Amino acid sequence: MVKQESLFERAQHVMPGGVNSPVRAFGSVGGTPLFIREGKGCRIKDYEGKEYIDFVSSWGPLILGHAHDEILKILAKTAARGTSFGAPTELEIEMAEKIISMVPSVELVRLVNSGTEATMSAVRLARGYTGKTKIIKFEGCYHGHGDGFLIKAGSGALTLGQPSSPGVPPAVAADTLMAVYNDLNSVQALFDRYHKDIAALIVEPVAGNMGVIPPKQGFLEGLRELCTSNRCVLIFDEVITGFRLAAGGAQQYYSVMPDLTTLGKIIGGGLPVGAYGGKKEIMEQLAPAGPVYQAGTLSGNPLAVAAGLKTLQILSNSHFYKQLSEKSDFFFSEIEHLVNSKNLPLSTTRVASMGCLFFKTGGVNSYSDAVQSDTEMFGRYFHKMLDAGVYLAPSQFEATFISAAHTKYDLENTLNIMEKVLQSLY
Repeated sequence: MVKQESLFERAQHVMPGGVNSPVRAFGSVGGTPLFIREGKGCRIKDYEGKEYIDFVSSWGPLILGHAHDEILKILAKTAARGTSFGAPTELEIEMAEKIISMVPSVELVRLVNSGTEATMSAVRLARGYTGKTKIIKFEGCYHGHGDGFLIKAGSGALTLGQPSSPGVPPAVAADTLMAVYNDLNSVQALFDRYHKDIAALIVEPVAGNMGVIPPKQGFLEGLRELCTSNRCVLIFDEVITGFRLAAGGAQQYYSVMPDLTTLGKIIGGGLPVGAYGGKKEIMEQLAPAGPVYQAGTLSGNPLAVAAGLKTLQILSNSHFYKQLSEKSDFFFSEIEHLVNSKNLPLSTTRVASMGCLFFKTGGVNSYSDAVQSDTEMFGRYFHKMLDAGVYLAPSQFEATFISAAHTKYDLENTLNIMEKVLQSLY
């Protein structure tokens, strides 16, 4: 770890905490962060040459694995023609057409540069469309680092024990109403009190930033009904679930249609990108078609769009999700079997190719359940897995992702390592 420690020491002199995104700092698991030199398929190498089976997948985008040959080819071809123009390109049209053809509720789409930018813009659009100011979000759901979202947020904020953030003005926080994920009564209570003021309800259809927490039966349907009856814009944050659960994301997987959808991660094919889209009558409120302003110099960047478009074309293969599902079902069901057969004090969750192992008993259905996890024990587990060559997210509150690049051998090898590690812990 000499090289890793040297890199981290250098980094701390020039970057806050030595990283450009908080969870990378290993704050909740301890130790020196892993600095990655290269990756191919489902494997990555650090700067000391050690190889790991990667289940982070760049926090979800790399559903095809690292350095996919077709993505590299299209990137080289596109870069040779220019990397940015600040002007429209045909690639943007093709990308928009592809998204609209795949995501059931999207009639018009705007490309941006990140998932955070997508969620911030979608909320502004919902406020402009409805003329209302307040939004509903859920405890533990993370929608990027916009001011209005950093109240009982998930992901890095939850990992670091800081579900709120200094720098968020009280007036902004006052316009964010908090509900309990998987609890429709908590949502109804907010509509009963504030229905004239609520512009939008934003939700991760599968919570992926407080660990993986699936929606209870009827939860998403209930949200749709409440938003319709209260003339509130329903926003599905599908930055994680978009194109991961199915070709049409969680809304296809659960057959519930939002008014607006935010996208990111997978649609960039490993490059920075985001998008938001939805009903035509709402999206046409965006400038220059309408009065709600949003812009971006690098929006629709040719490299990101080319990589994303090629990724979506590959995902459109009729066999892709069937094969990914078979791998994921095998892996996560084996973990469930291990936990149950050994009577381990753990809880498992999964939806399609994303899952989580919680270090607590009794199941996990909400933020209050998730935060009961034994994060110290998770940290010990994480480091033992890392030492054995398996790279998991350095946080109890993040997802494990299966990619198309994971082979049966990779998964079986990981399961064998996991069993030995858990036996050593208990």
